[in-house]
Amino acid sequence: MPRPLIDLLWRDHPQAPSGGRRGPRSRVETGAVVDAAVRLADAHGLASVTIRSLGAELGVSTMSVYTHVNSRDDLLVLMADRVHLSAERPDFGRRGWRGRVGLVAAANRALLEAHPWLLEVDDERTALGPGTIAKYDHELGALEQLGLDDLTRDAALTFVLDFVRAGVRAALADARSADLAEHWQEWGPRLAHYLGDDFPLAQRVGAAAGEAQGGVRDADFAWEFGLARVLDALAGLRRP
Repeated sequence: MPRPLIDLLWRDHPQAPSGGRRGPRSRVETGAVVDAAVRLADAHGLASVTIRSLGAELGVSTMSVYTHVNSRDDLLVLMADRVHLSAERPDFGRRGWRGRVGLVAAANRALLEAHPWLLEVDDERTALGPGTIAKYDHELGALEQLGLDDLTRDAALTFVLDFVRAGVRAALADARSADLAEHWQEWGPRLAHYLGDDFPLAQRVGAAAGEAQGGVRDADFAWEFGLARVLDALAGLRRP
């Protein structure tokens, strides 16, 4: 039987238990199983990651995979923590807190864009892993200059990361947005013809936004606008 999840997450720690599995040594290590699962998710999406597909990827039986992980849910936690461990830790240097938080937001945006399946992993047990804790510790440092108490600092970081997740999810939600942007110049006037004088406010604002953004939505504009509002909100928490 595989070890409990907490021990699997910390399997490389010097004080981690050996596991004590009986029988012949496995052909693959737990880390290789997790890495293969990450590769599958990156290439084909999270739905492609099953115990059976993972066994086929590694050239081992399904039961062999189960000697490394208790369940697919546990595997997803291990995958998320593995990606968090390898995530970029931007150097804050001598930047002020706004610049630091901006770097944290940008690093998380890049991480989610590189591994969009992370948006589907919503398991609080991920917080127990070494990669996630190292990432959390680094990101908390971005808020040091705000002078927040510990509870507020944790909530402020969550606020930033929730904005990032929402922004990336919105940008990835509609695969046809590129098609809309391509045809916007043609479809905009035709839409105005159909609307006539109806909904004048929506037409005026929508036309201005559409012309500026080249379509209904510009992900980069939405990101910059939203991040500025997040920073403004955090500024209100700053203690002298």
